[in-house]
Amino acid sequence: MVNVKTQFDPEIRKLITKKKQVAMIPIGSIEQHGPHLPVSTDSDIVTEVAKRISEKNGYMLLPTLNYGVSFEHAPFFNLSLRVSTLNTVLTDLCVSLLSNNIKTVFIINGHHGNLKPIKNLDVKLAKISKNKLKVFPLSYWHFMQREFDHAGFAETSLMLAISKNVKMKLAKKGITTEGMTKQEIVKLGKLANQSFPKATKNGIWGDPRKATKKQGEKILAEIIKNLGKKCQTCLTGYSS
Repeated sequence: MVNVKTQFDPEIRKLITKKKQVAMIPIGSIEQHGPHLPVSTDSDIVTEVAKRISEKNGYMLLPTLNYGVSFEHAPFFNLSLRVSTLNTVLTDLCVSLLSNNIKTVFIINGHHGNLKPIKNLDVKLAKISKNKLKVFPLSYWHFMQREFDHAGFAETSLMLAISKNVKMKLAKKGITTEGMTKQEIVKLGKLANQSFPKATKNGIWGDPRKATKKQGEKILAEIIKNLGKKCQTCLTGYSS
C-alpha cells in the first residue's frame, strides 16, 4: 500500500513511474450517530475498510473525504456538502489523479447520503477523460450479508472493532422494521431520506444494545473479503 499523505514528492513520482497505480478514495460524513457513537462514525469505518483493502491489494490510499451529504439529519448535528459540491470535488480529484498518470480509481463510500453524488460518476469521468480514466464507485455496506443500519447493531459493532470512542452505556434502541411490510419499510426509508429524526425520533435505525467487538470484527472481515474481491474483478474483468 502507498499511503499518499505520508509520501514525499520524489518517492511518489518514482512509484507512479515504476508501476501502474490504483488509487482508492474513501468518502464518509460528519453527522449524528445517536448518543453512543461519534459524529465521525461513517468516516472512521470507511477509512478502516479502505486502508485494509489497500494494504491487501497494494493500492494507493488517498486521505478520506470526511464530509458528505447529511442534510437529512437536521436538526441533529451534521456538517454537509451539497450533492453538486461533493460530485465536483470527486470529479476534480479524479481528473487530478489522471494528470499524475493514475488511471484507475476506486471511490469507497461510507454514507448513504453520498449515493446521489457518486451515481454515474464513472460515466461522467470516462467522458471527460475520453475513456482514459476508469472510476469505480462502491458503497462498502453492499458487501455484507447483514442488513445495514444507522448507529444500530451492525454499525456499532463495526465501531467497537476499530475504535475505543464508543459509549455503550448510552446505547439506546431506535426504530426497527421487524413486523413491517415491505411497503411500510420503503415508506419509512423515504421519510428518513428527507428527515431522519422524523423517522427515528432518537436518530438511531436499529438496536445497538447487543453490539459486540467480536461481531464487528466478523462483519468487517466479510466486507474486506467481498469488497476486495469486487475491486480485483473490476480491474481484471474476471471474478475469482
